[in-house]
Amino acid sequence: MYRASDPRLGREVAVKVLPEAFACDPERMRRFEAEAKAAGALNHPNILVVHDIGAESGLTYLVSELLEGESLRERLKKGKLPPARAAELGRQIAEGLRTSKERGNSRSDMWLGPSGRFTRHSENGQAGSLQWKTRYPQKSEAIQ
Repeated sequence: MYRASDPRLGREVAVKVLPEAFACDPERMRRFEAEAKAAGALNHPNILVVHDIGAESGLTYLVSELLEGESLRERLKKGKLPPARAAELGRQIAEGLRTSKERGNSRSDMWLGPSGRFTRHSENGQAGSLQWKTRYPQKSEAIQ
């Protein structure tokens, strides 16, 4: 994953570039495109927003919203969550999954472990679901 700038809309985004070995595998490409379409069809505050998928100069990529924060796994390494916070995050994650299921998406394409859950750095610390098993870059890893 890379942090990038979308100059047309004036926003920061996350860009996932598929490894060449994945891009050359028709089955992986089919799954990648299916997952991107499934996530792109959803509009929910607890589901990652997909902006675009494509290929350029032999690289296959996905552009999504940039989430600032930490994975649930990273947060849990710091210690237990207070019960009320754990219940709130669980509720938010369940709402995102319910919305996805109601839209006909099977959850077989969604990794359900704590690295796939993300707590945004915001006033309310909203939970988000990452469709792909990848951490987001820190500002020091930014690219243009």
